[in-house]
Amino acid sequence: MRLVTYRNGGAPRIGAWINSDRDIVDLELAAARTSLATDHFSDMQSLIEGGEAALDVARNLVATAEGEVLVSTESVQILSPLPRPAQLRDFLSFPEHVRRCRVTTADLAVETAADPDAKRREMDASGFTSVPKGYYDFPVYYTCNRMTVTGTDEDIVWPPFSSFIDYELEWAVVIGKDCQNVSEAQAAKNIFGYTIFNDWSARDEQMKAMGAPVNLGPGVGKDFANTLGPCIVTRDEIPDPYELGMRGFVNGDLISCGNTSGMHFRFEEIIAYLTRGHILAAGEVLGSGTVGTGCSLETRHQILPGDVIELEVDRIGRLRNRVVAPHLDRAAPGGFNVAMAKAMQLAIKP
Repeated sequence: MRLVTYRNGGAPRIGAWINSDRDIVDLELAAARTSLATDHFSDMQSLIEGGEAALDVARNLVATAEGEVLVSTESVQILSPLPRPAQLRDFLSFPEHVRRCRVTTADLAVETAADPDAKRREMDASGFTSVPKGYYDFPVYYTCNRMTVTGTDEDIVWPPFSSFIDYELEWAVVIGKDCQNVSEAQAAKNIFGYTIFNDWSARDEQMKAMGAPVNLGPGVGKDFANTLGPCIVTRDEIPDPYELGMRGFVNGDLISCGNTSGMHFRFEEIIAYLTRGHILAAGEVLGSGTVGTGCSLETRHQILPGDVIELEVDRIGRLRNRVVAPHLDRAAPGGFNVAMAKAMQLAIKP
């Protein structure tokens, strides 16, 4: 199923997309019309906690849906499928993203150096543009702000303290049940479904935090917006989740292109890693990290106020948002290199 949360003039409701996403089966209304209990259909978290039994009921409701339980997608607002996750973590599972970000940083350092040739030799000799060996030791992550989750077609209001706008093309899994000490072989059984994740990044603030003498992570540079959607596709709908194309568009132009197969740490390994010491709860979301080419820090395509960012993952859909930044001038002179240079100058050095 392709599960959505939507608003139709009142409180959020949940449903399942049908007819090529043109219509929604309102699950709570469908259950009520067939005299079934509606406890698990009041919101997405309740459906997740209902487990396979609730999903089986939902599938039957979808298969027999007709009449007033059907809602036109065009007539409603599609929200984040899980507006308030139980927890939200983001990993760094694509080594190509790590490598390309380091290449961009090295190239800019060379371009702005007093002696570019010497700087290039220095960067090459240090191996700076390679993925650090320690990256492969274990999956690293940070905990996101689950209170700032947004959905498709919502404007992203850029924080006034930042002038470096960036998106991040990711996908994510939603945990389907409480689990602990899960083996990698059994981990997939704990996945409820898959969604798209845009991990918005105020790069200048992120660089301040990560370049500081005491590095406690990206900080407020990642705190203000996390977009999930447009739906959650249940696990049974995607037999091979590691062969999905991933694409990012800016104002309709294809800028980012990758594939879920590029993950070094797959979600099954991540789940096994996390559950060694504590319980993962139903409704938690685990982000993949950015796919290679999946952000402007890699592509050097500067994102400007008013730009529309669309992230697409095969079999899941397309996540669309416009960036609103009243404090920034779209027509201001410069480009990616100028924005990046300013961000690097702001970074606190040890």
